[in-house]
Amino acid sequence: MLDTATKRRIDTARDILVGKVPDPKSQVEQITIALIYKFMDDMDAEAEELGGHRKFFAGDYARYGWAKLMRSGLGGHETLNLYAEAIARMPENPGIPPLFRDIFKNAYLPYRDPETLRAFLKIIDEFEYDHSERLGDAFEYLLSVLGSQGDAGQFRTPRHIIDFIVAVLDPQKHETVLDPACGTAGFLISAWKHILKQNSSPRPLAGDDCMDAGGRAMPGVIAEGRGDPGRSRSGAGGPPGTQRWQGCEGRGEGAMQRIGDLLTPDERGRLARNFKGYDISPDMVRLSLVNLYLHGFTDPHIFEYDTLTSQERWHETADVILANPPFMSPKGGIRPHNRFSVQSKRSEVLFVDYMAEHLTPNGRAGIIVPEGIIFQSQGAYRQLRKLLVEDYLIAVVSLPAGVFQPYSGVKTSILILDKSLARASDSIAFVKVQNDGFGLGAQRRAIDKNDLPAAAAALQALRHSRASGNPGDFDPSHYPDLLVVEKSRIAANGDYNLSGERYREGTVSNTAYSLVPVGRFMKEGVKTVDPRIAPDELFELWSIPAFDAGSPELLRGGEIGSQKKVVAPGDVLLSRIIPHIRRGWVVRENSDGRRQIASTEWIVFSSDEVVPGFLRQLLVSDFFHESFMQTITGVGGSLSRANPAPVGEIKIPLPPLEVQREIVAEIEGYQKVIDGARAVLDHYRPHIPIHPDWPMVLLGDVFKLSSGRGLTQTNMKEGRYPVYGGNGRTGTHSEYFLEKANIVIGRVGAYCGAVHITEPKAWITDNGLYVTEFKQKIDLGYLAQVLVQLNLNQFAKVGGQPSISQATVCERTIPLPPLATQQAIVAEIEAEQALVNANRELIARFEQKIQATLARVWGEETPAAPEA
Repeated sequence: MLDTATKRRIDTARDILVGKVPDPKSQVEQITIALIYKFMDDMDAEAEELGGHRKFFAGDYARYGWAKLMRSGLGGHETLNLYAEAIARMPENPGIPPLFRDIFKNAYLPYRDPETLRAFLKIIDEFEYDHSERLGDAFEYLLSVLGSQGDAGQFRTPRHIIDFIVAVLDPQKHETVLDPACGTAGFLISAWKHILKQNSSPRPLAGDDCMDAGGRAMPGVIAEGRGDPGRSRSGAGGPPGTQRWQGCEGRGEGAMQRIGDLLTPDERGRLARNFKGYDISPDMVRLSLVNLYLHGFTDPHIFEYDTLTSQERWHETADVILANPPFMSPKGGIRPHNRFSVQSKRSEVLFVDYMAEHLTPNGRAGIIVPEGIIFQSQGAYRQLRKLLVEDYLIAVVSLPAGVFQPYSGVKTSILILDKSLARASDSIAFVKVQNDGFGLGAQRRAIDKNDLPAAAAALQALRHSRASGNPGDFDPSHYPDLLVVEKSRIAANGDYNLSGERYREGTVSNTAYSLVPVGRFMKEGVKTVDPRIAPDELFELWSIPAFDAGSPELLRGGEIGSQKKVVAPGDVLLSRIIPHIRRGWVVRENSDGRRQIASTEWIVFSSDEVVPGFLRQLLVSDFFHESFMQTITGVGGSLSRANPAPVGEIKIPLPPLEVQREIVAEIEGYQKVIDGARAVLDHYRPHIPIHPDWPMVLLGDVFKLSSGRGLTQTNMKEGRYPVYGGNGRTGTHSEYFLEKANIVIGRVGAYCGAVHITEPKAWITDNGLYVTEFKQKIDLGYLAQVLVQLNLNQFAKVGGQPSISQATVCERTIPLPPLATQQAIVAEIEAEQALVNANRELIARFEQKIQATLARVWGEETPAAPEA
C-alpha cells in the first residue's frame, strides 16, 4: 500500500516544483525521471557493496552517479549542470537496458534554478524502496493527485487485495498469466512471486539476514545466476537473473528458502515468457516494463493495446487472467468490435466478457468489478451475468466500500471464474468481506480486523473439493461468511442478481418487528421545478451544502442553476451520491410559505406508516448503509450514485408508530448531549489574557533556534527514542540528541508554523526548528501556548511551499510574566483542556448509545453503551 512517508515526499516534491514547473504533467515527468535515476544508482551501490560491479553508472557515466550528484561541497550551479547533462545523456548510456533508455528519451531539465533543484533532489534522496513496487506506488499516487486515474476510471489496486486474488487462483509454473488492463503490472508481479514461492525449497543460510515471504526488504544475500554477486536491500533483486535467498534465524523450521530454486532454467525461461500484460496507456506500459524488469524479467511482454477495440490479439488465451479493469466508459460509450458475446458500450461489461471468453478450457480468472455488474438491470448486465452463472462463475467476493480509498469510495466485488469447475457445478459461492485489515476511511490505517485470510481459505477449500471430484467434502458451515447458492435459484427470475445478501436467509432475523422494503416509503410522483422561471422568487433549497451547514439555503430562483425536486414538510431526504453518503434529514415547515425544493441527488421518502425522524435514523444507520453501498453504480468521470430501484429493495424493521416515536425521543435526547459537547469543542480556544504590566520581549531575546538534524527512512533505525518534525511525532529512532523536552516549530510545508512539545530524549528532523539555548527562564508549556497564539504560519514565506526562518520567528514579540504566573496560566489551561477532552469522551459514549438503540431495532447485537 501507499505509505504515508511516500505520500508526503511526493507532495513535497510537487510543492517544490510547482513554482518552476506549473504544468502537472511535467511535474510527473520530472519526479518519475528522478526516482528512476536514484533507483538505478541504489542498485549499483548494493551490487558494489558485496564486491560486485556497477552497471548503470560505469565508465564514462560513473561521474553521474547519485552519490556524486549529492556530495557535499558541490556548488548549486555545478549540481544543476551535472544533473541536466546526466539526464540528457542517459539515453546513450550503454550500461542501462533499452527500457530505461526509453524512459530518459527526450528528457530535460525545464528550469535553471539551483536552489529549487537542490531542494527537489534532497526530497528524492529520501526515497527508500523496500520493494520495487514503491516506484509504482509513487507514480500511481502522482496520477491520483493529478486526477488522471480518476478520469480514466482507473483506481490503484491495494497490494493485499491483489495478493488475496492470486492466492485464491493459485497460478502454477506451467500456466500462462494475463492482465488485459495491467496498469503498473501489480497482478503479474504478485503471480510471479506466488509461483516462485511455491517452487522454493528450504536451505540453510549463514547469518541472520533474510527476505520475507513477499520478497520484501530485509538485508539478504543474492547469488548471481550469471556474473557478479549482488545484494538487494530493496528486494528488487539486483540485476536480472539473480536468485534470491529468503529466510531468517529464529523464524521456525522451513523458514529459510532459496526463492524459486526448484525451477529449472528452462522452466524459468518459459515462466517469464508466459506472463503478458496489455494497457491502453503508454505511460502505464512504460512503468510496467520497468517494474517487471526490476523483478527479474529481462524481456517483459507488456503491450500498448486497446483490449476492447482492437482485434490483433483476440486469438490469445490464458490459463490465469487477473485484472482490475477501468470502470468508466467515455462519453458515448466504448465502440468495440463485433466479436464479443455480450453487445454493450460499457467498459466493465466488455472487460468481464473479454476475460471470460479468453480463458483456456481449464482457465480461471479473478476480476475486480463495480457493483453495477452485480445487480444492474439493463439488458447487457443481465446477459453478462447469465453467461457467467452458466459457464464461468464459481464465487463472488463482496469487498467493503472504501477499499479503493483515497481514490474512490466505490463499492466493489471480486468475480472468481473457473471454466472447468463452473460447468461441472450447480452452485455459486458468495463470500462477504467486512474488514480487509485496514480502516475504510481516506487514511486506510491498519486495523486488527481482517477477513481476507479466512475468505481465501474458504475459496481454496471450495476449489480443491470441486477439482477433486468430491464437492461433498466441502462443508460451508465451517465458514460463516460464505454462502453457497444453487444456480437455479439465482436464475429463477431471469435477473441473475449476484448480490449474496439477496440470498442470505434471516439477515436481520432477530428483530422483533416485521421487515418491509424501504421502497414502500419512497414518495411517488415527485414533481420537479426549474427555479429560473421565477428568478426573483425566494426558494428554500434543501441541498447537500445546506445539509453540511445545518440549515436549508434561501436563494432567488435566478441563483439556482438547474431543475429541482419539489418537497414538502415531513419528507425524508437521503443523499444517493458519492462521496456525500449517509446524509439524511427531514424537511421542516417554514413560517412564510416559501416553496421548498431539493437537489435531484436526494431520494425522497414520505408515508403515514413511518415517523419521519425514525425513518431518517434507519436510513443513516450502519445496518442500512451496508446494503445501501451495494447499490452504488458509476465511477470515474461521473460521480458514483446509488440506484433508487435496488435501494428500494432493502428491507427495514417497522415497529408500531408509538414505538417509533419513543425511539426518536430517546435518540434525540442523546443527540442533544452530543450537540452540546461538540459546541464546547468547536468554541474552546486556549487564551492567555495579557496584563499591561507584563513586559513584551523579542523571542530572539528568549531563545536561540536551530533546524533539526536530517533523518530519512534510509538512516532511521528502529529504537525507543521519539522522532519529531513539523507535524509532531513521526516515528522512533535508536538515537537521540535532545536530553530534555523541547519545542518544535514546523519549518516548511503544510505544517509550517505548527508548534509541538517533545518528550525528553528525542530527535528532531530538519523540517522542524528547536531551541538550542534559553536566554531567559520560561515555562515550556507557556512558551508553546504563546507560540500557538502568535499563529506563526501567517508570517511564512510564500511562493512554492511555505517556509519560516529562524530570524522570522525570533523577530516576533511575546508577553513574558514572572515564571510563577506562567506556570499558573499553564495549569489553568491544562485544567480547561482536561474538561474539553472529557467532552470528546462524552460524544463517543452517546454516539455508541445511539447505535445501540438502533441495533435493538434491527435485532443486531452491539457492545453495550457505557454509562455516562
